[in-house]
Amino acid sequence: MYAFIFELPNKPYLCKTKTKNMKIGICNDHAGVEYKFKLVKMLRRRGIEVVNFGTDTPDSVDYPDFAHRLASAVESGEVELGIALCGTGNGMAMTLNKHRGIRAGLAWNTAIGRLVAQHNNANVLVLPARFISYRLAAAIVREWLDTPFEGGRHQKRIDKIPCR
Repeated sequence: MYAFIFELPNKPYLCKTKTKNMKIGICNDHAGVEYKFKLVKMLRRRGIEVVNFGTDTPDSVDYPDFAHRLASAVESGEVELGIALCGTGNGMAMTLNKHRGIRAGLAWNTAIGRLVAQHNNANVLVLPARFISYRLAAAIVREWLDTPFEGGRHQKRIDKIPCR
């Protein structure tokens, strides 16, 4: 769910709204189990409905199985946005970005979290669970959710990303 929050001359800025109607999907492999449970609690406190597409145990699993489920849910509109966690974040990002309607951005600090929203309009945020603290992961998620997409020259660049 997106809403116009303000406009500059010929440049509407879109902002993700954090309403009780917003639904976010989350997926993870074994490396992201602990952070996932904590992030789900944080998101629910914000009034966001969360759909779990990840594993719930630390037993070794294959991250693509979970990434594909999340990507399909975002593409179909079952969820509006997604968050993915794995050890480095790279496997999830690579898998997610194979899907036509996905723009997954890997973020390891709040500045990157803000920029993948502001410049890339990432509809999935990917976090490297083995390389950042939970506190930082939560801050990145908040930054990503609260940052509007700028559009303009950034939309022009996104439009150049080929689709299958």
